[in-house]
Amino acid sequence: MKRHLLIFLSLFFVMVGWTIVFADDGFYVVAGQKAKFAPVPKTGQTTPWGTGDDGTLQKGVAWPDPRFTDNGNGTVTDKLTGLMWQKNANCIATYYPGFDNDSTPGDGEVTWPHALAFVVGINNGTYPLCGAGYNDWRLPNARELNSLIDYGRSPTFPAGTPFTGLTYGNYWSSTSVASGPTLWAFYLNFGDASLSNMSKTTPYYVWPVRGGK
Repeated sequence: MKRHLLIFLSLFFVMVGWTIVFADDGFYVVAGQKAKFAPVPKTGQTTPWGTGDDGTLQKGVAWPDPRFTDNGNGTVTDKLTGLMWQKNANCIATYYPGFDNDSTPGDGEVTWPHALAFVVGINNGTYPLCGAGYNDWRLPNARELNSLIDYGRSPTFPAGTPFTGLTYGNYWSSTSVASGPTLWAFYLNFGDASLSNMSKTTPYYVWPVRGGK
């Protein structure tokens, strides 16, 4: 009887555009839309280091092969996430070193406010050599930046990437720290894949992105 009731309810909810989502502790209803979940990709780790570890199970969405497409215009599309990245991962140092007067001038590492300002300059045409003709670049959020990490490699760049200007250093994300949003923001280190936070006055690299949901 209970099974028949659940089947009837499922059919009814489908007709009205609702979805039943089953969980360990019962079920719940998502009204007005189909239930959607964020696909979590594999980490890239394939070597087992212990029973039941990531290298053994390799859970997650498989990476496309090849994963990255060089668009031939100074941009690279990640077919796993749909995000478009600048091919040059340090465009400031390559084309506009005069913009960078923070700490070591011209090396491409700038403070968080200056990182945001540079992206604004790309979009308004001040720094066109880093824009590839697009005007909707942005500083990636912490999760987007972290999506590039290959946890099976050291340094942690995925194999076969067509990017240039990559460094093992720290890259700013657009994500501020909730406990001190005016002072701190998250950054990612591509040398050891550490995602941490630092004062927004610290100079780090800038790698703009566009697209995504």
